[in-house]
Amino acid sequence: MAVARRTDRESSGPGDIGRRLALQRERLGLTREETATRAGMAPGYLAYLEEHPASPSGPALLRLAAALETSVDWLRGGGTDLPPGRGPAAHHPRLVELGPEDCRTRLSSHGVGRIAVTTPDGPAIVPVNYLVSDTGIAFRTAPDATPAAAVGHEVAFEVDQVDEAMRRGWSVLVVGPARTASPKEAARLAELAPSEPWAGGDREQWVIVRPDRVTGRQIRTG
Repeated sequence: MAVARRTDRESSGPGDIGRRLALQRERLGLTREETATRAGMAPGYLAYLEEHPASPSGPALLRLAAALETSVDWLRGGGTDLPPGRGPAAHHPRLVELGPEDCRTRLSSHGVGRIAVTTPDGPAIVPVNYLVSDTGIAFRTAPDATPAAAVGHEVAFEVDQVDEAMRRGWSVLVVGPARTASPKEAARLAELAPSEPWAGGDREQWVIVRPDRVTGRQIRTG
């Protein structure tokens, strides 16, 4: 699967609201023009909100939250220190299986997922920045870090998304053997990586999980 390289947004650019607006819009697969039409505002104003620190009015935030199928509280960063899923279930939810193509779409080209490994202290699940490559799911770690325990074993890798406002979400599970990338593979992955690992530090060991089994589930509402 081909992966296009993208650069990080500059930290001095958009504010917290702008980053969340762009993130949710991209999650929904909407253009700025489509989002602006939904929210009843000019595309140029939406572009300004996404690219600069700004404090839009309450009515504007309400329209944007509705257009992006989320809440004003989420756009403002509320609840980011709490786990998702604290609200009640939606009316008549349905749990459905995702097909292979849907799973690949949700894995996308890169993101943050969770790797499940066995360590000397017992089972562990830790988040990692991942990249989808031609050979599998790849992530960077340090030789003495917990994710490195995946090498040489069959492991589980999981990605999910929870929509607090709509009480729905999905998860994709990848199961397969993990190995250390070859020097040639590591060099290519470093070129493709859209960002450095969020955890920081010296993390130059690339690990690749071969996707022997890929399954997914989704909670649908309405």
